[in-house]
Amino acid sequence: MNVEDFITRWTAREGGAERANYQMFLSELCDVLGVPRPDPAGAARDLNDYVFERAVSSTTLDGASAKRIDLYKRAAFVLEAKQTHAPGAKKAAPDQLSLPGADAEPEQLGRRSTAKGWDVLMRKAFNQANDYVHLLPTDHAAPPFLIVADVGHCFEIYADFSGTGRGYAYYPDRKGFRIYLDELRDPRLRARLATIWTDPHSLDPTRESARVTRQIAERLAAVSKALEAKGARAEDVALFLMRCIFTMFAEDVELLPKGAFTQLLRKSVETPERFPQRVKELWTAMDTGGESMAIDARVLHFNGGLF
Repeated sequence: MNVEDFITRWTAREGGAERANYQMFLSELCDVLGVPRPDPAGAARDLNDYVFERAVSSTTLDGASAKRIDLYKRAAFVLEAKQTHAPGAKKAAPDQLSLPGADAEPEQLGRRSTAKGWDVLMRKAFNQANDYVHLLPTDHAAPPFLIVADVGHCFEIYADFSGTGRGYAYYPDRKGFRIYLDELRDPRLRARLATIWTDPHSLDPTRESARVTRQIAERLAAVSKALEAKGARAEDVALFLMRCIFTMFAEDVELLPKGAFTQLLRKSVETPERFPQRVKELWTAMDTGGESMAIDARVLHFNGGLF
């Protein structure tokens, strides 16, 4: 199934039958993402590492009771499915109450909604998924992701890469944690979901930060060696690189005009012989404050003696 067929098929349907629909919905999502569908559940619970209706036990003073995770993939995610769009009703599903005066269903399936009570219902589903994490077998680490799926409408993504399951937060951030069905046309969002299925820990921001840091260190080392090979003194090279790094930082936090230093570097690729004069003029302006012809802008005074 391609993504257009998937979006059309599920946003055109009335819902309210969560139990009847969610397994087909998620199975077809797997096809769209290009990941394997869940395995058949077996009688041996210990082997059910990627299944629908994964059984877990809750023990209270009243004894043990069985609960079921809608979709579980060991070391990847716990997924709780809801279907809030009930035909001819303003409540999310037959067993869920609406808030007084608040629409509990999304206004249009698969697209952004302003419904008030709907957020409350989704938060309740998140809390339920979070509770399941702590009912997993003791030899199962808390998965890095929690997913709340509103069948035919959206997915909410939360992550905790600590392995404790005590700090699930919006992923990648509060602005982008919710993916609506019509946004699945974006291949980057489909790739993100597929990676949650296949290699979830690769999405850990600390790993990406470490990888980028290593790459930057390797590039700086290469630049340093190249300059020293041309006869530059090691201390002069170190000062030059520190100034470059600080100037990049100043640009990123908009102490310099956005993109100004980047544009200077790009121009200098075409005319490298003019780079020394351009960067010297910029750094002089940063040292004293005032107009910089190199970036055609007024520059703040940066004290501290770096320049």
